[in-house]
Amino acid sequence: MPTVFRYDGFRFFFYSNEGDPREPVHVHVSKGDGEAKFWIGPNVSVARSAGFDARTLRRIAAIVAFHSQEIEKA
Repeated sequence: MPTVFRYDGFRFFFYSNEGDPREPVHVHVSKGDGEAKFWIGPNVSVARSAGFDARTLRRIAAIVAFHSQEIEKA
């Protein structure tokens, strides 16, 4: 599970061999007991989430949007 970056205690990562066929570009995010999966394009959206409230998900989505190019390159 390569880490793309860390921000404010959140870990942004991906699974190197996920899905057959491959899924669209996305990133997983974890912190404490929370974990979520975000689709990157064309708009950032939550694919699934457990342990994060709506406010935190909006915050993470903004971070993902800001770093979307970095995530796609990884």
